[in-house]
Amino acid sequence: MDIQNIEIIKSSGEKVKFSLEKLRTSLNRTGADTKIVNQILDKVRDELYQGISTKEIYNRAFALLKKNNSHLASKYKLKKAIYELGPTGFPFERFVSAILSYSGYSTEVGTILQGKCVSHEIDIIASKNSEATIIECKFHSAQGLNCNVKIPLYINSRYQDVKANWTNSTKKKSALTQGWVVTNTRFTQDAIQFGNCVGLYLLSWDYPLNDGLKDRIDRLGLYPITVSTLLSNREKQFLLSRSIVLCRDLINDKFYLDHLGVSEVRKTKILQEISLLCAN
Repeated sequence: MDIQNIEIIKSSGEKVKFSLEKLRTSLNRTGADTKIVNQILDKVRDELYQGISTKEIYNRAFALLKKNNSHLASKYKLKKAIYELGPTGFPFERFVSAILSYSGYSTEVGTILQGKCVSHEIDIIASKNSEATIIECKFHSAQGLNCNVKIPLYINSRYQDVKANWTNSTKKKSALTQGWVVTNTRFTQDAIQFGNCVGLYLLSWDYPLNDGLKDRIDRLGLYPITVSTLLSNREKQFLLSRSIVLCRDLINDKFYLDHLGVSEVRKTKILQEISLLCAN
């Protein structure tokens, strides 16, 4: 079968041509060696058919990677793991806050600020070098949903209202210099165009280029606890409810695994998996 003519169906329902190189790139990002990547590509290629979903391709590649190495499989499931932070969006806010903290910001989550016209609940206030940034997080728990132009339009209105009253607020020791919109999915082209025009900073899964969420997570080794291939969903939800959002949080608070009744053998495997992830 000529794979160049294979059409696959994305989570949004859109049909696109299958790209072996895109799959290779996503597998290479995990740090898997060339031999393993080529073996997985060969097996996936043999099982392709017209109209296969991206989810089926992902599941097959993930299973093959997990067979070889669980921490590489964890890296491969990063995008899915962020969806699993839901459904409320609050763990995503804590996750974004943690990424900013490790990038040198001091952060506050869920603060009420009075604007010129009305009060606003701000997802994150991040401060660095006497400058403050207010950040709104738009979390989608289902794949295929992108942030359209209405989101930055709405966030910009809130930002301008808060900015107009900033010097009267309790935060006035810092200058409010920027508003951000952060999403775990993607922005439409109109949303990016509007954000750039009004000066909002937009951060999505893969935007800005080479500095999107996935790039920052890989660079800093700040993986959400939901990437683990060894923890059950129940265990992950328990940890999230105790504010254990990052894998490295669990390394520091491993006693939570004792609360969950995890055996010593399994505990060792879980900690080994997440230690390898954080080391990367």
